[in-house]
Amino acid sequence: MTAGPLRHAGSAIPRLLLIAAAAMLATSVIGAGLGRDLGQDGDPRIAASSGAPTSLREMRFVDRPDGGIDIIDPADEQVFARLAPGEDGFARATLRGLVRDRKKLDLGPEIPFRLAMWPDGRLVLDDPATGRHVDLRAFGPTNREAFARLLPRTDGAPIGDRR
Repeated sequence: MTAGPLRHAGSAIPRLLLIAAAAMLATSVIGAGLGRDLGQDGDPRIAASSGAPTSLREMRFVDRPDGGIDIIDPADEQVFARLAPGEDGFARATLRGLVRDRKKLDLGPEIPFRLAMWPDGRLVLDDPATGRHVDLRAFGPTNREAFARLLPRTDGAPIGDRR
């Protein structure tokens, strides 16, 4: 068999063109994979290994009988903020999603969630129990602020204590 043009439905596509297209596709797939491994897609797990967060808070969330949510510092088991019933819809929905993921895996609230501000301005809510990461910057400034105010100030006081 000779290496001539590939014929399909009456058209001729040179074999060299097919090889070049396949090489370009393979390069794209490999490049995308390497970009992800090197953290070029903004993956917070990669950013965590390249430096320390500028602010970090561990927290647990407890539903209140009145429909509110207490936000507890696991270090001293003290409530440092509260989401009032019927308010903070974005924060509630985000937390429900994270807790739902834990329930699917039969995990409880023992391992606290982590909220971290990174030097590049990214605010990430991590669930170490499930490995899930939520880059809050992706949801706009208002929704990002719903979590940013839970971070400690440099003087140790919580930003926007909402109790």
